[in-house]
Amino acid sequence: MGFNIGSVFLMVAIVSCLVSVAHAAQGNAVYYNPPYSPSSCFGNRNKGALVAGVSDALWNGGAACGRRYRVSCVRGTNEAPKPCRQGSVVVTVVDYCSRGCQGDINLSKDAFSQIADPKAGIVGLKT
Repeated sequence: MGFNIGSVFLMVAIVSCLVSVAHAAQGNAVYYNPPYSPSSCFGNRNKGALVAGVSDALWNGGAACGRRYRVSCVRGTNEAPKPCRQGSVVVTVVDYCSRGCQGDINLSKDAFSQIADPKAGIVGLKT
């Protein structure tokens, strides 16, 4: 999975997991550019454009594969004006982001663009 970590880091909120999650958590989000496959969870199967990779904080030994999260931007982490967009997006976990991860969740650029301006820098997350 290729990650665009240049200047784009935004704070995103994982508003709710669409599967069972018992506790709230916070972290950071970044985005990565297509193509979105192959992935750690589904190999070469295309799972669409609204997908994410997760770091150890959410991976849980691969149990995160297929989980769906509703994510919304809560604030930027830099000086960019208006980094967040209103609304939320539902993403499916398809990949694992190991060493070098710059966020807890790595949204596809398609998903990230629905909730934040990719030029904004960084956005934060909350479950």
